[in-house]
Amino acid sequence: MPSLPVFISIIIPNYNGAATIGKCLEAAFASRYENFEVVVVDDCSRDRSVETINPFPCRLIKLTEHAGAAQARNIGVQHAKGEIIFFVDADCLLTPDALSIASAACQSHGPGFVIGGTYTLEPYDRSFFSRFQSVFIHYSETKHLEHPDYIATHAMVIAAQTFQAAGGFWQEEMPILEDIEFSHRLRRMGYCLVMHPDLLVQHVFNYTFIKSIRNAVRKASYWTAYSLQHHDIFVDSGTASIELKLNVVCWCLSFLLITGCLGFPAWLLCLSLLLVNGVNFLASRNMIRKMVSGIGWWFGFKAAIYYFLLYPAAVGLGVTVGIGQYLTRSKSK
Repeated sequence: MPSLPVFISIIIPNYNGAATIGKCLEAAFASRYENFEVVVVDDCSRDRSVETINPFPCRLIKLTEHAGAAQARNIGVQHAKGEIIFFVDADCLLTPDALSIASAACQSHGPGFVIGGTYTLEPYDRSFFSRFQSVFIHYSETKHLEHPDYIATHAMVIAAQTFQAAGGFWQEEMPILEDIEFSHRLRRMGYCLVMHPDLLVQHVFNYTFIKSIRNAVRKASYWTAYSLQHHDIFVDSGTASIELKLNVVCWCLSFLLITGCLGFPAWLLCLSLLLVNGVNFLASRNMIRKMVSGIGWWFGFKAAIYYFLLYPAAVGLGVTVGIGQYLTRSKSK
């Protein structure tokens, strides 16, 4: 008799995710792969998450105190039976072939590799800002398929023995960055990170303009504080890409030029603006191309305007906040 495919444990941390956890579990159990289990760790939710999870044939671990996503994932692995661990978030929907792709990738690469996936180009909800975020992250995370800087927990595939050997996620790390620290630690231990462009999850963003801007500020602040602490501020790191960093610098230079802070004469001002923004566009041309090819020309046009004119202002504000957080933390040590 042919042997069963490798057993996979899907680990899903959930905190007040009643609006999406049901969709997440429906997608997981709709998988074309057969040999898997689902472990949900409810992190002391105060909404109707548990009532939503209960009808599904998954293992539900209910925490009595809020512990955070890192601890929830670690606890999930402690209760998992699979040889392979597949981390996914409660607002992400596995595509039907995701587990099959993960299984084949693990058998191909072996336990010394950690395999990452990313978002589909089209998110679950189709608002402009949700689409922008999904394509932006998809492009950023698949730019370096070999040796990416990190593997995100919205689609991280790792051998159970590797996860245990690495010591799991550190709970003391800054919010939303435990997977970054974990990826860096894995690399230092000699494990290889690989991105698989066909390993996809569909994210439920429900982004409005305000939510998109707020997300950019929040993530940029954490990224900046973390990068300053670990001395890798100039690394081309997924969504904290060289293109985005250059975009922020060029936006700031353009702002200084337009407001007259640099005191340039008119002809030099126009030439400088043309040069600065020309360099910026050339650096980000592949991302804009992905926006166009993934969704369409009209979307790509609007996305370029948002990316070049508004998004860097939010990221720049987050960078400023992050620098302040880093300095405050340094002084307190």
